[in-house]
Amino acid sequence: MDAVRVALLREVLAGTEWPAATRRFAGALRSSVVPHGGGLLLVGTAAYEPWHLAAHLVDESTWSGLPELAPTLVRHRVEPGYPAQLAVGLGRIEAAGRGETLLLVAPERPGAGLLERVHDARRAGATVLSLNDGDPEVCGLAHETLAVTGADDVDLDTVQHLVSAAAGENSAPAPRGRRGFRDRLSRLADQLTAPPPARW
Repeated sequence: MDAVRVALLREVLAGTEWPAATRRFAGALRSSVVPHGGGLLLVGTAAYEPWHLAAHLVDESTWSGLPELAPTLVRHRVEPGYPAQLAVGLGRIEAAGRGETLLLVAPERPGAGLLERVHDARRAGATVLSLNDGDPEVCGLAHETLAVTGADDVDLDTVQHLVSAAAGENSAPAPRGRRGFRDRLSRLADQLTAPPPARW
């Protein structure tokens, strides 16, 4: 999702908790991975692999100059012959430890095996973040969580777009006070979509 669409989405959601909540969560993600030079593991449930979030985080890592945001997508099923970037299985979570961040995206309750692996990774020192459906056990495992339930006015896909965009936008300012292209584009979009000034 490009900066203009993200700006429009934020405008639609202005007055709700979502713009601030997604920025807070993105800040937690960024502050977890940047000081450690990366180590972001991204995993979904057996029925849901967060491909789009992985792709958006890779894009944001490039545009923002924060390579630490680029995740390793951990998959439940890895077939022989897959390329290396698509062949990281659940065993990677078992090896996670201090200095690494595990982002769990769970639109439904994960299986017991995944929850056990996440719990073990947390005990080994990994930081656990979760985008989920409000499941108490999943929320209890995470250091930072953002829940999207059926009663909310947004869906998990929308929240993932907002989180990934905010993770890149909230990076440190460009040197010498110059703004990055995406920041300028986002500011322009905000100006173009703002209501006209009142005339008296």
